[in-house]
Amino acid sequence: MDPAIYVGQLIIGIAILYWGAEWLIRGSAAVARTFGVKPLVVGLTVVAYGMSAPELAVSTKTALEHAQPIALGTVIGSCAANISLILGLTALISPPTIDSRIIRREVPVLIGSAIAVPILLRNGVLSRLEGSLLVACAVVFTIATLTISARLETDDVTDDGDARTRAEESGANMGGKGRPRSGRFASVMMTTLGIILLVVGSKFFVEGARHIGAQAGMSERMIGLTIVALGTALPELMGSLLAASRGHSALAVGSVVGSNLLNVFLVLGVTACLRPIRLGERMHLVDLIGLVVLTLLGVIVLRGSRKISRLEGAILVAAYVAFIVCCAIF
Repeated sequence: MDPAIYVGQLIIGIAILYWGAEWLIRGSAAVARTFGVKPLVVGLTVVAYGMSAPELAVSTKTALEHAQPIALGTVIGSCAANISLILGLTALISPPTIDSRIIRREVPVLIGSAIAVPILLRNGVLSRLEGSLLVACAVVFTIATLTISARLETDDVTDDGDARTRAEESGANMGGKGRPRSGRFASVMMTTLGIILLVVGSKFFVEGARHIGAQAGMSERMIGLTIVALGTALPELMGSLLAASRGHSALAVGSVVGSNLLNVFLVLGVTACLRPIRLGERMHLVDLIGLVVLTLLGVIVLRGSRKISRLEGAILVAAYVAFIVCCAIF
């Protein structure tokens, strides 16, 4: 078949995945608001899950088709792109300010999630039981986020009304605040359509990526680490770059951290529950170790209440390129 057809499948798949994630976020955020959920909570939960939806759709599909190297590569590659490429590009456009409260809460969990990947795969397989434990971590993380966010909103109202307003704008910006309120039925339909688009988009995207990668002589591992990972990270990349260009680059920090946590806990966990993940062909330690190293580098950059400099952003982007090169060579 003409390679142009596969490229077309890939592009169509990316577009459908993007709109699926967008509609899922808008619809579910509107549903949450109709039930009185606070804007900040919507931003920290609904948006984070929506941003991880493409990875979840693609990983579950590839796992069910016995293409575990693509599924695992997608999670590792997407996490690597989030913490280095996306955060780095955001800093190059508009250096984001770090919220020390978020760093104290989420960063230790982020480090633990990255280290958990090579530990769980130390015997070459991620079992259904281990996948269930990861999903349980996603549930605990979500509940903790909801609880802490509600407490922070109460404190902001008491201590500083302006701080509360800034928190709401930051948390809800990507969750649909400012758009006309939709009816509950319309919001549910939009959410449902978003899920359907994710399923359809993942089919087009995976088929196009696998054929393009095969024709280029790439292994399924590298297809997952590069083409599929970057494609599924596009909603995160576009959202972060758009926020940075509009002066809201701080949004990218919380979005990157939340997305990486859910990629490991939710995406990898659900995928393993459906079908145990094996390291498979050429899944070397460099991939797993590289993820931990990039995460630690990102944590160093995220330290304290400060701004990420453009130099640090350039270092993060260079580290991502080095990670891909090492994965391809070793």
